Amino acid sequence: MTTPDRGQPDDFDWTAAENDVADAEVVDLDAARALRLGPAEPVPDDEIPAEPGDDAPIMVDSVAAQRRPGRLSLASFRDATRMPIVPSWMKSTAEFGGNLAWAAGFGVHALAYHGFRVPKYALRIAWRIPRGLILVVAGYFRWLFDLEGEAVRQATVRTEDAETYIKLARQRDRRVRWRGITAVGTVAVLVVAAVWLAFFASPTARYAVLAALGVLLGYLGTPADKPLLDTAVVRRDVAPLTSIEVFNALASLRIPGIDAAIRRGDTGRSWFPDPISRENGVGWRCVVELPRGVVASAVVDKREELAAALTRPLGCVWPEVNAEVHPGRLVLFVADHDMSRAKQAAFPLLKSGTVNLFKASPFGTDPRGTLVTLTLTFASMIIGSIPRMGKTFALRLVLLIAALDPRSWVLAFDLKGTGDLSPLEPVAHRYRAGDDDEDIAYVLTAFRELRTEMRRRTKVIRELPRDLCPENKVTDELANIKKFGLHPIVAGVDECQVLFEHPKYGDEFEEICTDLIKRGPATGIMLALATQRVDSKSLPTGISANAVLRFCLKVMGQIENDMVLGTSSYKNGIKATMFGRRDRGIGYLAGEGDDPVIARTFYVDAPRAEAIVKRARAAREKAGNITGHAAGVVLDVAEVRRDTVLEDVAAVMAGKKKAWASVLVKLLAGLRPEVYAELTTDQLRAALAPHEVTPGQVWGSDSDTGESGNRQGYTLADVTAALTKRDGNGGRGKTK
Repeated sequence: MTTPDRGQPDDFDWTAAENDVADAEVVDLDAARALRLGPAEPVPDDEIPAEPGDDAPIMVDSVAAQRRPGRLSLASFRDATRMPIVPSWMKSTAEFGGNLAWAAGFGVHALAYHGFRVPKYALRIAWRIPRGLILVVAGYFRWLFDLEGEAVRQATVRTEDAETYIKLARQRDRRVRWRGITAVGTVAVLVVAAVWLAFFASPTARYAVLAALGVLLGYLGTPADKPLLDTAVVRRDVAPLTSIEVFNALASLRIPGIDAAIRRGDTGRSWFPDPISRENGVGWRCVVELPRGVVASAVVDKREELAAALTRPLGCVWPEVNAEVHPGRLVLFVADHDMSRAKQAAFPLLKSGTVNLFKASPFGTDPRGTLVTLTLTFASMIIGSIPRMGKTFALRLVLLIAALDPRSWVLAFDLKGTGDLSPLEPVAHRYRAGDDDEDIAYVLTAFRELRTEMRRRTKVIRELPRDLCPENKVTDELANIKKFGLHPIVAGVDECQVLFEHPKYGDEFEEICTDLIKRGPATGIMLALATQRVDSKSLPTGISANAVLRFCLKVMGQIENDMVLGTSSYKNGIKATMFGRRDRGIGYLAGEGDDPVIARTFYVDAPRAEAIVKRARAAREKAGNITGHAAGVVLDVAEVRRDTVLEDVAAVMAGKKKAWASVLVKLLAGLRPEVYAELTTDQLRAALAPHEVTPGQVWGSDSDTGESGNRQGYTLADVTAALTKRDGNGGRGKTK
């Protein structure tokens, strides 16, 4: 190609040069360089290229990008999401009250802070009055004699511009003349005011004017680098989140799909379907449409690296998957303050209020500071985490919520044995702490009793007229009718793995809890099980698969995560493994709404828990609902329970069609000595009578004595028939 000769531009053949480049290929140097160099480094803020045809890049958080392209249509408005008219913080009484209390507290703090320093401020003002007076007088004389224009007039002298200088001098003379007349009037007014103040004004008015004048002069005499008032609150300004910052942070994560998109020249403009916006005044919400083939869970896995790339504390960065749209939709919330370090709001029910377990109750807050609620009725709950992450405190909070419903029964079993649930003892229908043999026997008896109560309730519900019980389950209205005995029951077990791994009673505990967690919620009986060792033994599949409410604090792996939060939760991006060691009390809450949410439970220590329980007991005394352990009733763990005697008799009769009553008594004592050691044939007859199993003459024998013949006894067919009738057609029908 011919190039121009700079020395002889007139001789250059421009026509030939244009012909040379007519068929040339335009190479995108940036794209070619990216392909050669491999994964792109984060793009500096001022170097993001524009798309072809654009004069400059338009990022999603700019005003231009927020203008919707294309024509407006009725369909687009029909599918649009309507923003709430009333902000969420105004809808929540607790949140509005909390904001109001914070504002009042802030005002009181500022007044007290500055009020305490009034003498100090007075000395500062007195010290600065002379300087303020000098500045006022000097400024007045500068204005009076038009000294601010002196520099301009001197400049005209130096340039010897006589005409301009004459104009400026005349203008200065006019200004000084009129300002002098104004000054005479001002001085006259000041003299009159001073005479009035000195001889005619009241002492109060005189001192008030002098004080105001002193404050004004002191303020005017304050240097710019030495403010008059001290700082009552030190603020930490947080930089806003921008799409450029998010794009660069995602590019630094070295996720293959993102790297490949950047190598292809993707500048990230299409990654942001919505503008980055403030949310609840506590942080920034950013929705990211990741490149095709990239799942948002890959970003969630790298939360720590993402926080480092955004140069924010780990507790401020909360990436989540919006699987409702598709797996590649990332919702990133970046809080102003570290959630794990920020002061948690007080429990709304700490000092006043009761609970209706059929309605939502406060449980915690999410990273945005929004209230997270919990509805315990019709839903059993599982709480899991590694040790020291707030599992027991979360369970105690659940039981405190239950205790604040005056109608409810609360059963609290602390198998850790440290007494963390002891504040609930004054209101607990059943309470035990420890894992010794007698403690396990107590818990087992209580669970047998609970299953008997569930069976009683199913019969009551079944026999109620349709207008009272239209859905064949307990309702708020039915719970208020005492004669039915359908009040809510919440049983909480800390370290539930102790029950299910018990060498002797583990199978029975698993059977009872599985039955309760499946059928109990419809009858108003809810379980809350907490464990620090999440696996198939400590949390059997039949239990973990049927719990509705799930709260998972930090766990170490995918299996533990899915055992608590449900199958495929980890795959869908709901990963409690992302929480750090200092994220105590923070976990994923699933089952309350459509999607799991990150929640930080309200912190209620033991003294505050005792205060809540004291108020709860007073409400229960008024309602006449102090029962069981709280009323001083001792649970007889050696009593023969009618809810298990059929299963036990069927178990010891396995392989025998008939057996004497005396033989059955000995076999039962061998099966459960702690329960049947003192059992007599009369007690056995009394225990089986409610099930319509009566003794009769049966042919049998006693292997211990070698005797045989016709004696009082029972048939396996009668026992099995009673089991079938009790549990309904197609009932459990399961014998141990």
